[in-house]
Amino acid sequence: MTDALTLTRPDDWHLHLRDGEALAAVLPHSAAQFARAIVMPNLRPPITTAAQAQAYRDRILAARPAGSDFQPLMTLYLTDRTPPDEIKRARAAGVVALKLYPAGATTNSDDGVTDLKHCRATLDAMQREGLLLLVHGEVTDPAVDVFDREAVFIDRVLIPLRRDFPELKVVFEHVTTREGAQYVTQAGDAMTGATLTPQHLLYNRNALFTGGLQPHWYCLPVLKGEEHRQALVQAATSGHPRVFLGTDSAPHAAHLKEHAGGHAGCYTALTALELYAEAFEAAGAMDRLEGFASHHGADFYGLPRNTGTVTLRREGWTVPAAVPFGQAELKPLRAGERLAWKLS
Repeated sequence: MTDALTLTRPDDWHLHLRDGEALAAVLPHSAAQFARAIVMPNLRPPITTAAQAQAYRDRILAARPAGSDFQPLMTLYLTDRTPPDEIKRARAAGVVALKLYPAGATTNSDDGVTDLKHCRATLDAMQREGLLLLVHGEVTDPAVDVFDREAVFIDRVLIPLRRDFPELKVVFEHVTTREGAQYVTQAGDAMTGATLTPQHLLYNRNALFTGGLQPHWYCLPVLKGEEHRQALVQAATSGHPRVFLGTDSAPHAAHLKEHAGGHAGCYTALTALELYAEAFEAAGAMDRLEGFASHHGADFYGLPRNTGTVTLRREGWTVPAAVPFGQAELKPLRAGERLAWKLS
């Protein structure tokens, strides 16, 4: 048993920062844990052009705590109408990826893609320019059970996408199923990676219902059964070079999580590394945490690994019950509970 673990400074390859007061409230949490983060573009209105991405990046940089060198990596929101010539402008502006939200799949996805056939020219331009495609891997067909939507997405969307655009790098984000984990780790497809969230490594769908409905454990894709959680832990702790950290930390005001139409998303940015450490320690794989958190994502994106370090220490502490969130409050995952690890 180790009481301290020093890692190459990690990155978050899937993060929601929002904007305005909300951005100012949550950015310090991610900046304290990570050197860089892939920033999601599903604002209202969404970030669909290179110029909008540059402006959003400027707002993020302006909101950094004093002395922080946190770097946002910007993305565009793919729509049915994203013009192919926007991809060259995006590359010139430093945008690294486009995000595929199937229309209606999750928060602020109403402008998402209805059918990839509308995007073929744009995907071809991305393949030429070397921009990645980040996918929310669920179908939205109402005839498909919510717990099966990821597996169906693989068959209906991902496999044809890989066949038609073999040189396009794809990140299958927040994988939640055994089928998703097996597709990435066993398909022999070097152009597809995956991110895993702390909540999907630590919890199965029972967490949504233990002691009544638990809205702060509700995210999309939803938590799945225990056999799926175990498959995700196996993938995360295997040392596979195309499986890496992506929190999908998604802040929502507490009153919007706790009402009848509660918003989807778990807020984990405050305690992300501590939660991942808990999952890796439970699997007896603390020696694999650095690769997952600090190396594999940078390598897949073709970016240099960070040079600094962070240290996790075995130190019991209590997660705050709530943190400020503009004019509201935000309740992090595990609010009021004890954690065994603390980032020092």
